[in-house]
Amino acid sequence: MNHLNGDVKFLKGVGDWRAKNLKKLDIEKIEDIIEHFPRNYINRKTGMKIRELEAGVHSSIVGVINHIEKRKTSNNNDQLNVYISDGVSEIICTWFRFNKWTLEQLQIGKEIWVSGMITQYKSSLQIIHPDMEILEDATEEHEFWKTRNYLPIYPLTAKISIKLLRNLVYNVFSLYVSEIEDNLPQKIMKKYNFLPRKIALQKIHFPTTLDNLETYKAQFIYEEFFFQQLMLARNHELNMTQPIGRKFQFKKTYTSKLKKNLPYNLTSAQNRVLREIVSDMNSDYQMNRLLQGDVGSGKTIVTLFAILLAIENNTQAALMAPTEILAEQHFKTISALLINEKISIALLKGGNYKGKKALKEQIANGEIDIIIGTHALIQKDVSFKNIGFVAIDEQHRFGVKQRAFLSQKNNFPDVLYLSATPIPRSLAMTVFGDLEVSIIDELPPNRKPIKTFWRSAGKINLVYQEVKKQLLKGQQIYIVCPLISESEKIDLLSAETLFEELDKNIFKEFHIALLHGKMKNKEKDTIMAAFKSKKIDILISTTVIEVGIDIPNASVMIIEHSERFGLSQLHQLRGRVGRGSSEAFCYLISYPPVSREAKERLSTMVKTNDGFEIAEKDLEIRGPGDFFGTIQSGMPRYKHANILRDQDILKMARKDAFEIVKEDYNFIKPENKELKKFYERNYLEREKLHRY
Repeated sequence: MNHLNGDVKFLKGVGDWRAKNLKKLDIEKIEDIIEHFPRNYINRKTGMKIRELEAGVHSSIVGVINHIEKRKTSNNNDQLNVYISDGVSEIICTWFRFNKWTLEQLQIGKEIWVSGMITQYKSSLQIIHPDMEILEDATEEHEFWKTRNYLPIYPLTAKISIKLLRNLVYNVFSLYVSEIEDNLPQKIMKKYNFLPRKIALQKIHFPTTLDNLETYKAQFIYEEFFFQQLMLARNHELNMTQPIGRKFQFKKTYTSKLKKNLPYNLTSAQNRVLREIVSDMNSDYQMNRLLQGDVGSGKTIVTLFAILLAIENNTQAALMAPTEILAEQHFKTISALLINEKISIALLKGGNYKGKKALKEQIANGEIDIIIGTHALIQKDVSFKNIGFVAIDEQHRFGVKQRAFLSQKNNFPDVLYLSATPIPRSLAMTVFGDLEVSIIDELPPNRKPIKTFWRSAGKINLVYQEVKKQLLKGQQIYIVCPLISESEKIDLLSAETLFEELDKNIFKEFHIALLHGKMKNKEKDTIMAAFKSKKIDILISTTVIEVGIDIPNASVMIIEHSERFGLSQLHQLRGRVGRGSSEAFCYLISYPPVSREAKERLSTMVKTNDGFEIAEKDLEIRGPGDFFGTIQSGMPRYKHANILRDQDILKMARKDAFEIVKEDYNFIKPENKELKKFYERNYLEREKLHRY
């Protein structure tokens, strides 16, 4: 029995209540304690005085809190100033964002360690948002820690003190150090000069010098990447070696007719991607392919060709979208393109409505060829007679289990995952490393770059004067607001308020309509139909128009409170215009205060229309954990690794993992014995979940 796999609550000094709080730090098992690395260290040897500090140098000092001042800034935001003295000189530590826990920690008379970039504020030295640690009374500390020159500073949460964490780390090593095993193959350990795991961990938690710490941590970054890549490598190998899919014949019955009847030619990128998809569908193996393409690049028509290839082979095809409005748009688009064909198409939505039961029976009997729908497609009571192809649009909005559900029906249909949110290669390697990837990196010839401008709210009347010129030319305008109606909690411009103002004053000679998600579908459809037929000049909307609506005559997008939107969402919204032959414009209207991150987002939008460049910047600004917005998307969570900072290590781990799986898929070789044990204990279940 390995005690490290045990529940942390059974460790001395923990119990149920502390275990609940430790869980907030992702500490659930005993081994999680020693994998909870210090974020910094107090160096007891330096004893640097405040008068010795220099502006522009990152430094750490120990002092006593003399005074605490909480005040309002000129923008009416809270500011916290804490004055720290070493008995001779004083330094100011300043927070512009702080919580109740921080205030409770900071008390006059307490000894504190602070670390950060030293700046000059008037005649005083200052650290803004320092790393800090309240130092406990030395007599209360564990004897072991009293003797250390370097004290680890751990990430904490409310109710968990630094003293408790240090003592837990010490106790785990004291009791179970002999149970800490290496989990990487010896040839990998030798290849990179990795230390035995227990030694590397001890050097991180109990350093005698701060030299080489990054080298020791790199070992654990590699480990995280390596095992996650092993999982992807095994899934990829399985997809490529086991003929579990369907082998379709390219009969050209419907596909050739569609190509002939299209009013335009496919781009070279669309043709290239189609060849890749057809090659997959012609093979004995189940297709598992990710199709990436920017807004308006033509993913839907490529998907329709794949759908028709499945229909030609007497199987059903399904297209799943994350929202009803997008599912309805796909239904209308595909129905219009196939209006002269004897192909039955149905739209399956969530909720209860007349005819739904009969529709599900038709799907089960095989009377429906193409089924388009939302999450309703993966309900337990929905069955297909012979599903051969599945397309999942905006796939990152679905959880792994939801994606897997359709892909495992009826003897494994071919699966195409679509994404209009370009995914940076660094991220795609970690999330979709087991899929083949196709990219439509070319826009149709009639698509011109959208000219984007960032304007402050104070210049909105000038923007209205500019867009009025487009209205007089017969063009149409979207105006997006973040709220439907006024909110007492958030002071944002609402769609209803803006509608009243523009309708009565600014654009009273034009037809204006309001659209939002709380309207009934019939009402939304009526408004969109009127906008599409040019009966409405200006559509004021919430983000309900983010995806799925194609109005070629709309050439201007105004986004109110653009500082509140994420970069990918701004790019998606901008993509609603410029779908015709006219020049298109996007105005990003911001209201103060505009954060540093918001300025970066808006500047990026002005500089580029390239979705992949925008995605890279979005990943850089938000970080990998928030890129998709939800953990459900399948984004792996790392304790130590960062896919932006550690891309070189990721590439090494990926190469090694794929080589090992190619040589020894089931880890039978003696040199992979420890690897097999660790993998089966920690990754086998996750592998099954990702096998889609």
